[in-house]
Amino acid sequence: MTPRHLGCVAVITKSFARIHETNLKKQGILALTFSNPDDYAKILQDDKLSLLELDGLLPGRQVRCVILHDSGTQDEILLNHSYNKSQIGWFKSGSALNVLRNK
Repeated sequence: MTPRHLGCVAVITKSFARIHETNLKKQGILALTFSNPDDYAKILQDDKLSLLELDGLLPGRQVRCVILHDSGTQDEILLNHSYNKSQIGWFKSGSALNVLRNK
C-alpha cells in the first residue's frame, strides 16, 4: 500500500510482469503501458505528465497522457491498460481493500 500513500497514482512502463501489474491494481494504482513503445523516448527527466479524463476510464479505452516538457512544449501520447470494470472500481476507491471495506 505504500506507493499509493506516497502519492503514486500511476506506473507507466513498456511492459509488466503479471503479478506486479495485479499488485498495482489491488493498491488502486493505474498500471499503464505505452500504446506506441517509441513514446517512451519522448519523456525526459524534468517533464510533468498529466493523465486526462480518468473519470471516464472504461475497459478497453486508452488513457490520454500529456507530457509537458521543461521547455514549454508538449506531446500527447496514448497509454493502454487491462482493467476490467471491477478493477476500475478499485482504482476509483483507492484500493481493493477500500471496496471491500465499503460493502
